[in-house]
Amino acid sequence: MGVYLNPGNSLFAEAVRSEIYVDKTELIKYTNKVLKTSQKFICISRPRRFGKSMAANMLAAYYGRECDSKELFEAYKITK
Repeated sequence: MGVYLNPGNSLFAEAVRSEIYVDKTELIKYTNKVLKTSQKFICISRPRRFGKSMAANMLAAYYGRECDSKELFEAYKITK
């Protein structure tokens, strides 16, 4: 088991390049809305194989400070 500190955006970039990527950036919009409220604790629960890791990688790429992910998100709903 590894230690995941500042994972960057490489895992999300890989997911975006796949043919079966589904835009879930609306989760970022919701996260931004509740971030500094008492509802800031978010549980992403989905059935097995339904994109929990991909959602976590997307959030890490969006909020990460060590890399610029602006180009990765240009084509998705969050930029509108």
